[in-house]
Amino acid sequence: MIDLVDIRYVRLGTRDIEAASRYATAVLGLQGTGSEDGTRYFRSDGRDHTLAYFEGDPSAHTVGFDVHDPAALDAAAAEIDGCDLPVAWGTGEECETRRVDRLLRFSDPSGNAIELVYGARIADREYVPSRAAGITGFSHIGLRTTDAARDEAFWTRVCNARVSDRIGAAPLLRIDAVHHKLALFPSAHPGVQHVNHQVAGVDDVMRAWYFLRERDVRIVFGPGRHPTSSAIFLYFEGPDGMVYEYSTGVRMIEDEAGHRPRQFPFEASSFCMWGSRPDIPEFRHT
Repeated sequence: MIDLVDIRYVRLGTRDIEAASRYATAVLGLQGTGSEDGTRYFRSDGRDHTLAYFEGDPSAHTVGFDVHDPAALDAAAAEIDGCDLPVAWGTGEECETRRVDRLLRFSDPSGNAIELVYGARIADREYVPSRAAGITGFSHIGLRTTDAARDEAFWTRVCNARVSDRIGAAPLLRIDAVHHKLALFPSAHPGVQHVNHQVAGVDDVMRAWYFLRERDVRIVFGPGRHPTSSAIFLYFEGPDGMVYEYSTGVRMIEDEAGHRPRQFPFEASSFCMWGSRPDIPEFRHT
């Protein structure tokens, strides 16, 4: 089994890297950490970077996960190969672009680009946000799946993810005590569905709501509260249609042996217990 430690980064293609970079700092509030070979790097916590924009196809999304050591990468390569999934070792240039020592690339059963990394760089200075958004760190992603049951089996049997709860067919998966680090939402195509940053408190969520409205940033869901994770949230649209989320107060699951996933119906009230209705395709029936 592949032991995923944490999500390390998300890489997103964009046709307008200047506009995407301005958004990452002026709207999201991330700290820019330089650029290399057409890639712009941004951080939200003590990691070297958690978001990278690169010049390319906006549908090109990659998610990177940390593993414990080089031996774990070697074992992961064998596991993935045994699943008849495409797998390849990253080149020296790719490792440099990701700012890691070693890199393993593959696509999950839906075709999502996944990278397992070891030796990711540690930031050499304190995180300084570009605006006072209250961000405490990069936390989780929503990932599109073309077959939720199949992909849930991959992440929980081949990898160490565990189901915290389900909304309809969509599993919310944890790899540590945080309620979920990965959520799989049924879709007709693969890709990152949303990117979450944690903020310090509900005041930061509400300040963001006013901040975004004043700047005509499209809010697609919230403010609200998830009945699954208990987090208070706000979702809003970013460059190339990517959805970003601020949330706070996420539930922690400390009792691994005693936890039992709950089944929520696929309806608006399962996404928000306050009554907010999502304007996000994967969160509503079509």
